[in-house]
Formats: sequence, structure tokens, C-alpha cells
Amino acid sequence: MLPQVKTKTQKLAKYQEIIPGKLYQEIESLARDFKGLKVAMINATPRGGGVAEILKSLVPLMKGIGIKAKWFVIPPGRKFFALTKEIHNALQGKKFPLSFTSRRLYHRYMERSAKLMLDMKADVWILHDPQPAGISQYLSDNDFHPLISRIHIDTTSPHPETWNFIKGFLLQYDKIIFSSKEFVHPDIPHKKSVIVPPAIDPFTEKNRPLALAKAKIILKSFGINPQKPLVAQVSRFDPWKDPVGVIQAYRHAKKKIPNLQLALVGLFLAYDDPEAMKIFRETKKEVRGDKDIFLFSNPEQLGSLSVDRFVNAFQTGADVILQKSIREGFGLSVTEAMWKGKPVIGGNVGGIKLQIKDGKNGFLVSSPQEAGERIVELMKEAKLREKLGKAARKTVREKFLMPRLLRDYLRLFKELL
Repeated sequence: MLPQVKTKTQKLAKYQEIIPGKLYQEIESLARDFKGLKVAMINATPRGGGVAEILKSLVPLMKGIGIKAKWFVIPPGRKFFALTKEIHNALQGKKFPLSFTSRRLYHRYMERSAKLMLDMKADVWILHDPQPAGISQYLSDNDFHPLISRIHIDTTSPHPETWNFIKGFLLQYDKIIFSSKEFVHPDIPHKKSVIVPPAIDPFTEKNRPLALAKAKIILKSFGINPQKPLVAQVSRFDPWKDPVGVIQAYRHAKKKIPNLQLALVGLFLAYDDPEAMKIFRETKKEVRGDKDIFLFSNPEQLGSLSVDRFVNAFQTGADVILQKSIREGFGLSVTEAMWKGKPVIGGNVGGIKLQIKDGKNGFLVSSPQEAGERIVELMKEAKLREKLGKAARKTVREKFLMPRLLRDYLRLFKELL
């Protein structure tokens, strides 16, 4: 059996006061048909990154409506995760020569993982992202259907060689879930593709209300001056999150706001992201000794403070939140900040465009200079920050909270079963 991640149970009733009544009623109605349904969720890592963030809330909520949902991870492997990170990047457009040795490593790991699944039983199987996608090649047709692949990344313009490799596995699935219509490659039959944007859980420690005064105290303990303006980006140190571009945007804004501070919060948590240290070093080099730029990568820096509370403090205490991605499957950190009523400046790409409507509930930008100009505008106009923040929170309440994601899965189960 694959390693299992332990989860609690969360009742739907907890969300009744904050989600639209129509949504709550639909979930209750759909749930009646799926009492006792066995659902297996499989991904690469139990912590760090958006997929784990979603599953740690979605699986308990499924259990809360009577579904027997379980969460499993494939065994970790340093060389394998280094390869799948390259595959991840290539599916987002980076050129990557997929050698015979790399293909063999991927197949060997998929076969090994599939063998661990032989004694597992479920009515629905959902495998998340490229890391476990190839398991489909080694599963019995009779015992592992319906089989669903959930791709969380931006596959708008994948590197052809890598896409053709992964595509062969994806086509063996009954359904393939993408976050946006833009991500669906022409090679994927229309009947197989499903569009389901991700969502956040408002009741995790990261997303629960945190008083601004408490957030400021936490930030001060990590060297941030609470009296000076602060812009923050909460994201892994990843080339697609463009941390160097964030620093360039900050420098552009600092010409007009001399006391501006910048925090880049990208704690090393994900087991399947060996590239993070390399990008962190490149980012640190770009800082060039600027004492108003703060980089956070080591979880040990936090002491007894939890990661979720640390992140919450920055998303609550910062005046402006950035997510200047150049590729983005969705961007849960965007949703989290919007839920906190913060004005978010996001890259005009992928899943961020599903969340931010430019000028209405945030800003979309296409360059460091443009991001810098928006930072200045927001820092100088408190009423604009408040207006965009209120609209942002309303957007998340209506479209991007966890019960809506549960409802979309229930609809899919109804179609398949």
C-alpha cells in the first residue's frame, strides 16, 4: 500500500454561514448519493505546495459528508523528484531534453508505485499532477476505474517532447481535470477534459482572521518595521514565481517610496521541489545587501511559530500582496490574500486571471515596471486598497472556497458513476 496521510473529518455545516445558500443545498443533495463511496487521492508530497494544501482540507470535508476518502502519497525519491520538477517546468514551457535514461527512471518509479497499489481498493481514483500520472500505465483496467488525473499546473504552451511523453499516460484516464480552459491541449479529447478551479479553506490557521495588531507584532519579531510600508510575495522560490522580477518591481517602486520594504516568503517545505535552493541563491544574490528586503526560506527561522500563522501574518500585515508569476496554474496564495481583503498585484497569466479582474478586485501586470507602478499607486491611495480588497474577498466567497470545490467533485462523480 502507498503511504497514507492521516486526516480528520470536517462537517459541511461549519461552512454554512459563509458560503451561498444555493451552493450548500446542492452539496447536501448530491452527497446523498455518495454515502460510503471510497475515494483515493494520490499525490507526491504530504506537505508544501498547493496540492497538499488543498488535500488537507478537501479530504476531511469529503469525509464529513459521508464519503470514505483517503489520501496517499507516492514514495519519495531524490532523483525522481529532480526529474519530475524538470517535467513540471517543461509542461509550463521550459525546453527539456527528455533522455532515454530519464524516461526509464520515470517508468521504473511508476511501476514501483503501481505495485504498492495492488492491494488498495477504491471506487474512484484521483491522481494529482505529473509525478504519479504514469501509474496509469501499470494498473489493471478492471480494478482502477474511474481513474481521474488532476493537473494543477499551467499547460498552455508545454514543451512538445515532454508533453508527448506525459500525454500518453493522461489519455489512459477517464477524465482529466484542469484549472482553466486555456490549459487544455488540443490533443486531449473534449469528452475527457473537465474544468475545476482550486479553492482555499477559510478555517485553516493560515486563513482564519488575524488581528492586524497581532500580525504587526509577528512581523516586527522578524525584523520588519511595522511603521514602514510593506509589500510581500508568499511563494516558493521557483523560476515561474519570478522572485527576481519581484525585486525589480520593488526597486522601481522604491524610487517614489524610499522607505518601502519587501518580504519574499518561500519556506522550503515541499519534498518534491529540489530546485528551490538554486532559485533562492539567485534571488539572494539579487538582493545586493538591501536591508529593506527580507527573504524567508528556512522553516527553522520560525521557532515555535507555525508556518500557517507566519504566512497569515504576512498576508494580513502587508499593505500590498504580489504574485508576479510568469506561469501559474492557479495561485492559492492569491486566493488567500484576496480572502483577507488585500489588494493583490498578480501576473497576467494562467489561473491568476481566473481570480483577478484587472482594476476591479486587484491588478494584473505583465512586467516588473508595471508591477512597480501599481505598487506606488496602491501605497498612495488607501481608499483604492480598501475598495479592491473588499471586492477581492467577495470574489473568493462566491467562487473559491472549499465547499465549491467539493461540489465540483460531486458533480464529476455523478457523471462517472
